[in-house]
Formats: sequence, structure tokens, C-alpha cells
Amino acid sequence: MDKMLNESQAQYCANVFNNYFEQFNRIDEYMFQQKMDQIASIPRSLPGMGRQNHFFNRNDVHPSEMDIEIREIPNEDWDTMLTMVTSHSNMTSIPGKALKLAVVEKNSNKYLGFIRFGSPVINCRPRNILLGGVPDLSNFNKTSIMGFAIVPVQPFGFNYLGGKLLSAICCSHFIREKLNKKYNMNLVMFETTSLYGTSKAASQYDGMKPFLRNRGLTDSDFIPLIHGDDYRSLLNYIEDAIGEPIVPPTASSKKLKATNAMIALIKKSLKGEELKKFKTTIDNAKNLTEQKRYYVSNYGVRNYVDIVNGKTDKIIPEDNFERYHLESVIDWWKKKASNRYETLKSDGRLKKDLEVWTGEINFDIIR
Repeated sequence: MDKMLNESQAQYCANVFNNYFEQFNRIDEYMFQQKMDQIASIPRSLPGMGRQNHFFNRNDVHPSEMDIEIREIPNEDWDTMLTMVTSHSNMTSIPGKALKLAVVEKNSNKYLGFIRFGSPVINCRPRNILLGGVPDLSNFNKTSIMGFAIVPVQPFGFNYLGGKLLSAICCSHFIREKLNKKYNMNLVMFETTSLYGTSKAASQYDGMKPFLRNRGLTDSDFIPLIHGDDYRSLLNYIEDAIGEPIVPPTASSKKLKATNAMIALIKKSLKGEELKKFKTTIDNAKNLTEQKRYYVSNYGVRNYVDIVNGKTDKIIPEDNFERYHLESVIDWWKKKASNRYETLKSDGRLKKDLEVWTGEINFDIIR
């Protein structure tokens, strides 16, 4: 981009970044602010008529008695309900592949959790190590998918290992066949990352072998995004100043690319101590991010690395290939969930309160 900001414009934009990120000392503070901005956008419901009435909120049902169903529901319903139950902010418009699913307990007709699949991120160090280098993106996108949201309703997640149920469903042949049909894929690799890294010692994906395996830690050298009115007003200000969109309107990952472009433009337009101060702000903001655990499922396909790398398209099943059918992964979960439920019940530690973000009643971001 050849455009420049004048000195006062660049200083104004730098101050927006400085003021936004000086609020936060830790990742949980940053995540909480994102969450509050998103919760504020949800329309208020009349008493007794909110979507939270559709969430599973029982602790007197044994896992063995549950009947699990996977549904596709309208986007608006899915987005709103995920925002109400998840601790992270939900991106509603994602370029590339997209499959949003709701997991339901059929006997009660209540939602247990929400899953969103999408095109994998472009670059990932532990994946590159696993595959022996950066894969050809065209073939990679035909054979791999990423889980971006795998979120159980609470307290179902705590009482019944709900995160493990949703994660196991992601690794099932049911999902593989559904995505194959929708996008004409030859899906052999599912990947996801923990929401937090060093901030939390454990992840819902731990203890899920053979379905999911930890393959290392991601890099964390990236700038967190500005959200809410601060982002929108800054973007409008810069685009008015330079007289054109800062990134093409059709760009993928538009917000990330726009943020990086704004930072580059501000750096190019500042000088001296003001430039030094802005660089310090960006460096400190990067410290809010952290490495995340990277997990992979091969759907029971022995030669999945070769398929992802384009060496073959023929699947060679592992001996445990049949374990990845939906009925089998649900049975696997029921055994683990039964042990968890019975232990909590015996200890008197079953939770009973539904955890829904409202802006008035909130919960720990890291949980």
C-alpha cells in the first residue's frame, strides 16, 4: 500500500491501539472484554422466554440413559446460543468451509453443546512438523478440517464430560462423511487447538486417545484483535483518510488482514519516540497471546499423512477404524461420562446451575 497517514492522523490511530491494549495485563482480561462486547449485542428476551430454556440443565440423568442426536439449526439461533454459553467471542462470518452443528439430548429435547468446523488456518508449526513440511494448500484443504468451536453447555460439560462428547463426535465417520458429501472432500485429518495454553493446565481434549492426540504447541507471535466500536471506528477513520479500503472487501480473514494492514500503515507514518511507543504497545499486546495445544485425529486412517501430502488418495484403514463410527464414539463417551457422573454424585459435587452469559451474571473466562 502506497498510501500514508499524516502525522496527526497516525498519532490518533496509534492512540487508539495504545488506549485499547493498556487496559489488559493478562489474556483473561482481554478475553473478558471481547465477551462483554459480544454479549451486549444479544437482544434481551422476555422473562421465561430466553433461549437458555433450551439448554440441558439436569444432573439427575445417568449418561447411559441419554439419547444423543446431531442437528443443523438456523445460523442465527446457533450463533446466539453459542455466544450465550461459551467463554470466547464467537465469529459469525467465516470464509471458506463452514459446518455448524448442535448436539441434542433427544429425551429432553435440550441442547448439550455446539460445534463449528471450518477451513484450517494457513500455517501451523506443529502441523508442519507432523506432515514433514508446509503442505500443498489445495490438497490440504481437500483432506483436512478444523474445529473452531467445540463448546458444551454448562453444567453438562462439568457433570458429564460434555467437551469430550463433542470432541469425540468431531472425530467420527459421521462427521467425515457429512463433510465429504458437502464439499466433495476426501477427509482424513481433523485438527483443533485448546482455547488456552499456559493459562490452564488441562484441556477437554486430554485423555482422548486414540481419537485425538496432542501434537505439540502452536506459535503465539501474533497481535490480538481490537473488537467492538473501537475497531469499527478506527477502520472507518483510516479508510476515510486514505480514500480506499485498507484490504479488499472480498478478502478472507478480513479483520485479521485489516488489523495487520493498519499496524503497518501506522508504523510507516510515525517517527521517533511516537513510533517507538507504538512498537512497544504492539509488542506488549503480543504478550497477551499464548501457545495453544494442537490436537489431531486421523479418523482411523493409517496413511493419512500421505493422503494429506497428496501422495495417494486411497485410504488404508487402521485396525481400529470401526471404532470411529458415531455409535462407537458415543459408547466410548458414555463409559467415561458414567464414571465421572457417579464419582461426582457420590462426592456431592454435581453442579446444578446453568451457566449462561447475560452481561449481568458472568463466569470465569478460564474454566
